[in-house]
Amino acid sequence: MEAGCSTSPAVPGASRLWRLSNVIMAVFFGLAGAVQINDPDPGLWIVVYSVPASLSLAVSLNPSITDNIVWKSISDLHSAACVVGSAMLGYSLVTSAQNNILHEEEGRELFGLMIVTAWMSLCRNSAKNSLSGFHLVIAIFLSLSPFVMWLYIYVNTEMRASWPSHCKTVI
Repeated sequence: MEAGCSTSPAVPGASRLWRLSNVIMAVFFGLAGAVQINDPDPGLWIVVYSVPASLSLAVSLNPSITDNIVWKSISDLHSAACVVGSAMLGYSLVTSAQNNILHEEEGRELFGLMIVTAWMSLCRNSAKNSLSGFHLVIAIFLSLSPFVMWLYIYVNTEMRASWPSHCKTVI
């Protein structure tokens, strides 16, 4: 082993947890895409969430697909577009946000793009590194966090009170 390099021992069941995390994220991204139907710009946001839903589903069925050049290219292109979109939304929020960023539509969109980017990065790196230890904990946390956030928003009615009407009908 080279100096400075370390490998984590395999976690029992890590492959099943990784596949399950990808199924969960595929469901989340699919649901996130489906609720965009009443958004002012649904085409954009349906694509933003449908691409990672499809890529995550592919990883859940065959984790080694992340080594495939087509999978990598689609993931990298989509991630790059999400990073650009995040920068634009971040700039918009910095210059014009009036409330907590979760109260701003751009803030919720920014969080969505950040989740997509983080998940695609984790998937992309899973081909190089065995997913165990810290990476697996991050995968489980990321796959559960959108549902925890949706639950929080569902319970917090005052947060939804200031939302535009197209956002109120999705929960």
